[in-house]
Amino acid sequence: MDHLTLYSFSQTLADLPADESWLAAGERDRVAVFRFPKRRNDWLLGRWTAKQALHSFLAQSGHDAPEYRALEIRSAPDGAPEVFLNGQPAPVSLALSHSGREAFCVISRPGIALGCDLEAIQARDQAFIEDYLGDEERLLMAHAPAEEQPLLATLIWSAKESALKCLREGLRRDTRSVLVSVGGAGKSGWSSLTVRCLESSRLFYGWWRSAGGYVQTVTAELPAGEPLELRV
Repeated sequence: MDHLTLYSFSQTLADLPADESWLAAGERDRVAVFRFPKRRNDWLLGRWTAKQALHSFLAQSGHDAPEYRALEIRSAPDGAPEVFLNGQPAPVSLALSHSGREAFCVISRPGIALGCDLEAIQARDQAFIEDYLGDEERLLMAHAPAEEQPLLATLIWSAKESALKCLREGLRRDTRSVLVSVGGAGKSGWSSLTVRCLESSRLFYGWWRSAGGYVQTVTAELPAGEPLELRV
């Protein structure tokens, strides 16, 4: 079976440039319509994070390092990010997420179903567990020590979000229709996971780690090694 190489990158709101000269023309039009500063900053931080990662990924993949303004991240009709370089589809697959003051993205080769998610670790009440987790996941939660439950609940939820992005459906689909299984620990803080779509039996392979009060998850349609951190 073919294996992927995944690349990840994170930024915080403090990393966002004061100017917006790095935006493509279409992105400048898009950001101009935001009424609320938080929504605007979230959107900008996601694009800035992704563009830095894309610049590094394309350069190390043998392409000319593009200007940031030549890169445009558009939203597909289903909301998924799509990368364009000088107006043409770029040779990459991209997944993007943000939470609080942080953004997280994952990049791989083109044509791959890819998802990622970033979630702040927090306790979830029983109503959340009953509404969004499946039977096996609820059983896993019930047997976990109390001090581990906030992390576990956040991990399960985040892995579901990542897999639903792979399916290009997001939270339009019932989160109980995908089942998360947590695997063994890897290196560099990453641990493995899988997510199975109960309707189609489609299986997604992934990784997760916790850092700085957040959980990061990555899923893809093919097995992959631990995500490699991009340097910019």
